[in-house]
Amino acid sequence: MATKTNSTNTGFPSDGSPSNGHGHQAGSARAALSYPVFRRMWMAAFSSSIGTWMQNVVLPLYVLDRTNSSAAVAAVGFAQLGPLLFLSIPAGVIADRFDRRKWLIAMQLVQLTFSALLAPLTIVDAPIWSILLVTLGVGVGNALNAPAWSAMLPTMVSKPDLSGAVSLQSVMINGSRVLGPIVVALLRSAGASVAEIVLINAFTYLFVVVALLRTTVPSAIDKGTATGWRQLTVGIGIARRNAVIGRLLIALFTFSLISLPYVGLFAIVARQNFGIEKGSTSYEWLFAIWAFGACMGGLAIGTIFVKWDKRRLIRQGFLAFALSLTGFALARNVWQALIAGLLLGFAYFGTTTAMSTVLQNRIVDHERGRVMALWFMAFGGTVPLGYFAFAPLIDAIGARWVLLIGATWALLLAGWCNIAAIDRLIDKGRGQLLETDHTASFDQHGMPAGQ
Repeated sequence: MATKTNSTNTGFPSDGSPSNGHGHQAGSARAALSYPVFRRMWMAAFSSSIGTWMQNVVLPLYVLDRTNSSAAVAAVGFAQLGPLLFLSIPAGVIADRFDRRKWLIAMQLVQLTFSALLAPLTIVDAPIWSILLVTLGVGVGNALNAPAWSAMLPTMVSKPDLSGAVSLQSVMINGSRVLGPIVVALLRSAGASVAEIVLINAFTYLFVVVALLRTTVPSAIDKGTATGWRQLTVGIGIARRNAVIGRLLIALFTFSLISLPYVGLFAIVARQNFGIEKGSTSYEWLFAIWAFGACMGGLAIGTIFVKWDKRRLIRQGFLAFALSLTGFALARNVWQALIAGLLLGFAYFGTTTAMSTVLQNRIVDHERGRVMALWFMAFGGTVPLGYFAFAPLIDAIGARWVLLIGATWALLLAGWCNIAAIDRLIDKGRGQLLETDHTASFDQHGMPAGQ
């Protein structure tokens, strides 16, 4: 049976529709792409994200070349992602209580403006503090944008196809991580400056703005009774009552803090461990291979593993991450790092995509923005804290030991993040001790039964 769309015929599914008649495997990436509105927004975001990762790759290298300081590189990473830690919760409230379309357009324009301002600063080699301040402006726009964007994503497809949409979101993030560094390497080889690269990024925000102007975003405004400051704690309350959501968020928080600092300190790791020299494009290609693995890991959740129990994939993913990060830490040259990095990227985003799929399937639409705000705090916002914590440690004991610490923690998470065990308690009626308002049973894929 074909899915009904809303009255404006945008291609969005109506609430509760079981299928859109696309003829593809439910929950697959192909199923999600069969929705015209999702396809349009996904392509626009993909194009814009390529520009973002061009800037994310070239800016830390620019700062490193000027300062030769791990702390300065960590500061750039914090400016880009740190605002997620402090602004995600109020941004989540906004996502659930106001017009998401208008808000998203405004935040795209904020990021465009600050990205464009970086160009003249890099041309004149302005003080590093001024570059960090403008980069912080981009980070603030991203932090205020992220919960609303993630809350909008599930409304573009029917519930059974959500895992495919989440998988493609991961492909978009990591596909742009592949293409962004490759484009930077090609542009730098052709003589492009840092200023020209950041201006290209500024232009790409217009892709999303145009797509949003052509789209009517379904409303899922929360009509709850929470007011004032209590609105900021709604997501925390949901996570406390829902054992699965709470376990996933804690696991992601500690994973980001301890196991993922290498992401923002990639340039330092590459120079210390693999002998990549200043001015070489080997760094961009290494980053691109790692990101390609991450892209494939995210895509695999909506293709190869579409019928697999996502709860099991989370634990297996943490184990695979621990092993591949160990291999990456022990690699002695670029070629060994390329192989380990490919596997590391796959495990990294395969795991987090499986976690996001389970999480998204257990949130109601009018609370989605505030719960996803906690997700972004745990995922993006916590990582830069790891930058500051581990950058001095890298200087003191070397990057290899820091990577091995992260691998050890991922191994522990493989045992602790046992979502299936929590669900079994719930199904047996003992789950009320853990989450008093969650009584649904779960199918063989770990999804709430009946969806």
